Amino acid sequence: MVLGTVFLLLLYLILKYVLAWITYYNNLDTRLGDSTWRFSYDYPVIGERDISDLDDKDFVRLRRKKNKIVLFMYSIVLIMFISSMSLLSKFLLFFFD
Repeated sequence: MVLGTVFLLLLYLILKYVLAWITYYNNLDTRLGDSTWRFSYDYPVIGERDISDLDDKDFVRLRRKKNKIVLFMYSIVLIMFISSMSLLSKFLLFFFD
């Protein structure tokens, strides 16, 4: 249980670091918006890669960087959820056994 708690605290610190990067990317360009939890796109592209790199190269690359870090944030949240359920089950087994 101690290692699970330390692992969750470590993931929490990594999540705070990633959220700071998302805030940093949001402040670089106002077109990205202020949302932390959603991906940012100019328009939906179905089935093809976004080829609008020709129009505004700097913004598109910044948007892709932000989208990658948002995806990383979601994966950390998923790992934290699974780890917290494992820690909770160990905690319950410890006290009810």
